[in-house]
Amino acid sequence: MNLKVKGKVVTFGKDINTDVIIPSRYLTNLDPKELAKHAMEGIDPNFSQKKGEIIIVADTNFGCGSSREQAPIALKYAGVNAILAESFARIFYRNAINIGLPVLECSNVINRVNPGDQLSIDLTSGSVRNLTEQEILQTRELPDFVLDIIEDGGLIAHLKKERG
Repeated sequence: MNLKVKGKVVTFGKDINTDVIIPSRYLTNLDPKELAKHAMEGIDPNFSQKKGEIIIVADTNFGCGSSREQAPIALKYAGVNAILAESFARIFYRNAINIGLPVLECSNVINRVNPGDQLSIDLTSGSVRNLTEQEILQTRELPDFVLDIIEDGGLIAHLKKERG
């Protein structure tokens, strides 16, 4: 297994709440592409207009607040390939894994990359290569079963594959 993701860094601070990731007024729409149009709009009104592959880098407690499953879905469909943070709210972390969105804990990451930096992440080893600054960071490695879920595109796809 050799899972790699890449993208351009977009940074956020501490305690990024699921209400900020996707405001509640949009939760009646179940279309992931529509949710993506409103991802992070309360904190970055231009987030959904960023083009290309995105890696979010944040401080502590990313995804805190309510347990809304739409938050990681909105980010994934907005072009987010991975999220690196000092720490995550546990329910957000699991919801992200369930849809195949890599979320990795990385010590002091917010102070070690800059907005716009290009990153390449080897999910298998947890190695993060900052292609802009020519620096290598290390995340907490993901367990094999989580890597399997991500590789298969999420929990449902993984279970279908495992059970035939």
